[in-house]
Amino acid sequence: MRNLFLIVASAIILIGLWLWLAPPQFWLNWTKRVDLSNPVTTGERIANKYGCRNCHRIQGEGALKAPDLAGVTQRLSNQELELWLTHPNKMKKNTAMPDFNLSDTEVAALIAYLRSLDAH
Repeated sequence: MRNLFLIVASAIILIGLWLWLAPPQFWLNWTKRVDLSNPVTTGERIANKYGCRNCHRIQGEGALKAPDLAGVTQRLSNQELELWLTHPNKMKKNTAMPDFNLSDTEVAALIAYLRSLDAH
């Protein structure tokens, strides 16, 4: 029994060290900081990463399970957009929109992207 404990503990320690010292690529991508040097491009990447078009139509592309995002920045304030993106259930109870646990910089980039679409 003691040997089994030592083997399991050693395996956990080795895996932890590996994740810390030489993390796999998916971990690096998941924890990558958001680059806001070009928030519009970053916002588009984030929209693609989280699959916004799986439910929303953006620039005529995507599904219509959820509202079309054309003109959304003209209908909603930045504060309302932030609330939708960070706490959708506070905007509409039992909404199908998931909470993606977006960072403040991801939210800012998404709003910049949506504003750029409405500016055209």
